[in-house]
Amino acid sequence: MLTRVVSAALQGIDAVRVEIETSISGHGLPAIVIVGLPDAAVRESKDRVTTAIAASGFRRPRSRTIINLAPADLRKEGPYFDLPIALSLIAADFKQPIKRLPTCMAVGELALDGELRPIKGALSIAFEARKHGIRSLLLPTVNAPEAALVPELEVHGGHNLRECFDFISGAIELPRVSSEKDVFSQAGEELDFRDVKGQAGVKRAIEIAVAGNHNLLLIGPPGSGKSMLAKRIPSILPPPSLEEAIETTKIHSVCGILKGFLLRQRPFRRVHSTISDIGLVGGSSELLPGEISLAHNGVLFLDELPEFRRSALEALRQPLEEDSITITRASGTATFPARIMLVAAMNPCPCGHYGDSRRPCRCLAPQVERYRRKISGPLLDRIDIHVEAPALQYNELTESAASDTSATILERVLRARQIQLRRFAGSGYNARMNESLLERHCQCDSEGKKLLKQAIDRLRLSARAYHRILKVARTIADLDHCEFLQLQHLSEAIQYRTLDRAVS
Repeated sequence: MLTRVVSAALQGIDAVRVEIETSISGHGLPAIVIVGLPDAAVRESKDRVTTAIAASGFRRPRSRTIINLAPADLRKEGPYFDLPIALSLIAADFKQPIKRLPTCMAVGELALDGELRPIKGALSIAFEARKHGIRSLLLPTVNAPEAALVPELEVHGGHNLRECFDFISGAIELPRVSSEKDVFSQAGEELDFRDVKGQAGVKRAIEIAVAGNHNLLLIGPPGSGKSMLAKRIPSILPPPSLEEAIETTKIHSVCGILKGFLLRQRPFRRVHSTISDIGLVGGSSELLPGEISLAHNGVLFLDELPEFRRSALEALRQPLEEDSITITRASGTATFPARIMLVAAMNPCPCGHYGDSRRPCRCLAPQVERYRRKISGPLLDRIDIHVEAPALQYNELTESAASDTSATILERVLRARQIQLRRFAGSGYNARMNESLLERHCQCDSEGKKLLKQAIDRLRLSARAYHRILKVARTIADLDHCEFLQLQHLSEAIQYRTLDRAVS
C-alpha cells in the first residue's frame, strides 16, 4: 500500500514543501530504505521511528519498506521528518483511508518512547503550509503557539505519536491553538538618553544615524560613555512594520530562540570581540543564521571594534552593502537577510587616551596608525558616521540641566523617517539610496559643491565615502524639514568622517 504525508524542510529562513511517500512491499528481506537525499539525521530516523512506533502500541513494519522524500533533488536535513515518517508507516499498515492525512502537514522529532520533541523554524513551516493551501498543521505542542502566529491556518499541537495518529485518523480531536500575537518584551529595564550626562554631540550623531538608518562608529577613551550611549539606541528605534516583524521573527524561529511571540521590537544584538566568523555571519554544518542576521531590521553593536578578528570584520562588507549574506558550505548554500544598522565603538589608540587633554597618550603616531589600520579602509567607507566621544569634564558630570528624553528624540526620528517613507514609497531609508536616488534627492548649490570638493581633496575621500556624506546630509536636512541640502547640512555631515583624517 502507498501512503503520502505532507511535511516541510528548512532552506535558509524559509521552508519548502516535502512529500513523504511510503510503500510497503511483500517482496524482499525486511528493511526500511529512505531515499531522496537524506542526511545522517534523516537516515537514522528509521531506528527512532520504529522504536517509537512499537512504544506507542502500533505494529512495527515487518516487510521491505521504501520511504521517498520528494522532491528528490532537495537535500533533507534534521529530525523534522520523524513524525510524518511514523504516521506514513502506521497509515500504510491500515486497510482503510485515514481521514485527515491528505489535508494535514506534519513535522516533529520523536523520542524513543513516542513523545514529541520541539523543532526549529515552526513559523516558516506554518507559512509554507498556508502557501500551499494546506488546511491544518500538526506539530509538537511546544511549537504550536509560534506556528499559530500565521493566520488562516489550523494549528494543532500533539504530545506524542499515539495522540497524533488518533487525531489524523479522526478518533480524537485536538484543540486548535490560537495566538494573541503579543509583544516580545526584552529583559531588563528601559534605558533613557536623559540619564547620560554630557556628550550632546554624540547624542546628535546617534539621532541622525537612527533617523536615516546609517552605520555609526563611536570613538573615545575608556569611560567616556560609548557603551552606555549605544545601549540606549533601542529606546529611539521606531517600531517595525508587520512585514518587518514577521521577517525578524522567522529568523529567530529558525535559530530556535523564539518564545512564541511576534517580535514587535527591533532586535539589538551586542556581540563580544571573541566571536568566531561563523558566529557573526552564520554557517556551521546546519547553515544557521549568525548574529548579523539575528540583528536584521535592528542594530548590531560591536564593542572594541579593533579587537575583532580581521576575517570576521571583512565578512561584514558584503551584507553592509547588499543587506543580505550568502553562505556556502559543503552541505549547501543559504542566503540570509541582514539589513542592519551597524553600531561600533573603539578607543582612539592602544592606550585609549589619544586626544585626551587630561591624561597624556603614551602611544607614538605609528602605533596609533597601526591600531586604527586593524579596521580596513573598505569597512570604514561603509560606516557613514564616525563621531568622537571625548572624556567628560567634572562640570558635565555634575550638571543638572535637563537633556532630551528618549521619547523626545524618538518623535523627531519618526518625523524624519516618515519623510523618507514618502520619498521612497515605503521601500527604504536614506542610508540605502543608490546613485540615481542620490542625484535626484541630494541636490546642493554652488557653495555646497565647493565645500564638498574641498573635503574630497583634503581628506582624500573615496567615491563611497563621498556618497555617504551626501546620505547623512540628506538625513540632517530631513530632521530640519528642508527639501534641499544646505551648507550647514553638508558641513555637519563632513565632520562625521573622523577616521578619514590623518593622525598628527
